[in-house]
Amino acid sequence: MTASLFRGIDHPAVAADDVEALADWYCRVLGYQRWFRHDKPVWMLIAPDQTLLEIMPKDQTPRPERTTWTPGWSHLALRVTDLDQAVAWLDSQNVVWGGEIINAIGGGRVRNLFDPEGNMLQILERTHGL
Repeated sequence: MTASLFRGIDHPAVAADDVEALADWYCRVLGYQRWFRHDKPVWMLIAPDQTLLEIMPKDQTPRPERTTWTPGWSHLALRVTDLDQAVAWLDSQNVVWGGEIINAIGGGRVRNLFDPEGNMLQILERTHGL
C-alpha cells in the first residue's frame, strides 16, 4: 500500500539571503531552469531529470554552523554522469570545494562543494544503476 502512495522526493527547499541571485546561480552553474515563481518571492527550479528545487527567502534566524554530520538535513547530492567533467566545469565557475573526491557510500565517487550562500552540496557519480 505505501509503495503506491509515496513516490519519492518532490523537492528540497533552501532558504536564501537573496532568492534571485541564488536561483540565478543554480540555473547558470548547475543547469536548473526557472519553472514557477511565487510572489513571496519563491522560485521553483526544475532540473533536467524533472526534479524540483525550491529557493525561498530566509527569516532572521541565525545560520547554525554545520558539518556533514550535524543532526538534521545535511546536504543536497546531485547525480552527475561524469564526475571529472563536472569538477572541471565547477572549477571554471570558481566554486568553493568542501574537500577532495572520495568514495561514495553505496558505490561511486563524490565531492562536496558549497553554493554562494554556504549551503553544502555534493556531486555524485554512481558506478552502477539503481
